[in-house]
Amino acid sequence: MDYKPNFTVSARAISMVAEISALIEHYVISMEKADLLKLRRANKIKTIQSSLAIEGNTLSVKQITDILDGKKVVAPLREIQEVKNAIAAYEIFSELDPFSVADLLKVHGLMMTALIDEPGKFRNSGVGISDGEKIIHIAPPADFVPSLIKELFNWLTESPDHLLIKSCVFHYEFEFIHPFADGNGRLGRLWQSLILTELHPVFQHLPIETMVHDNQHKYYDAINASSAANDCGFFIDFMLQEILNTLKIHIVGGVNGAVFGGVNPILDFIMKHPGIRANQISEALGIPLRTLQRELSRLKSCGQIEFRGAPKNGGYWQKQ
Repeated sequence: MDYKPNFTVSARAISMVAEISALIEHYVISMEKADLLKLRRANKIKTIQSSLAIEGNTLSVKQITDILDGKKVVAPLREIQEVKNAIAAYEIFSELDPFSVADLLKVHGLMMTALIDEPGKFRNSGVGISDGEKIIHIAPPADFVPSLIKELFNWLTESPDHLLIKSCVFHYEFEFIHPFADGNGRLGRLWQSLILTELHPVFQHLPIETMVHDNQHKYYDAINASSAANDCGFFIDFMLQEILNTLKIHIVGGVNGAVFGGVNPILDFIMKHPGIRANQISEALGIPLRTLQRELSRLKSCGQIEFRGAPKNGGYWQKQ
């Protein structure tokens, strides 16, 4: 194996790998206490909404739910098509092989149907990534793409590194290569989740992309910092922190009292966003509203937060 991506595994990353590994089983136990069908459906919808929103899609969770249920939605046709394509791609998620280039092309074909001229095929021209009018990355020439992707998948298959680390490195390298004319971001994030299912199947239902969406600028900052340093250690640290945060937030046992890592994510969110409503907290953190309301009541009874205003007329939460 000649190809090896440039990355440094920091002490912080090693610590997070250990903490994530320990929390996975807690998350599994918490899911056993929940309504699994409803939770998995809600997580899938939120994952699709978050991933597409990063790319500029404006459809809400409710609109995506309506599309999934076959209801008519009034919205730009391209955005509706993006949602339908993402639903089709996530429907076959459990059938995909994260080590297969053929499956990568298959999913790209589903995700980009009716959106680009050649869905499911590598780009045949040069491409750059811009931030406004500034070009921040020129991807490798199109002629190099097939061999670069083959080498990346070979590394993914053969490298002895931990899957948590490999999933982050793959994600970064995939975005660096930018193998497709469009859809690279949404596919890179999906593929990291797919790689993580090799570590534990629960990652199929863990909405990591919601956290990336909530920290979108930091996501791109981590990519840019890694590119500038020619070392994707920055991106590894960022993504591991997002995975860790997502696990902590979605552990129902943690939501109902036991706080992992010493920080209650709901209280922390309210402190950072004073005057926020329950439905906004639920949307931002991806926590079912009923579960959230139980934790809000507990935090209120402990004297940590208070409710201001009328319950049915714009009331909000803040730290007491």
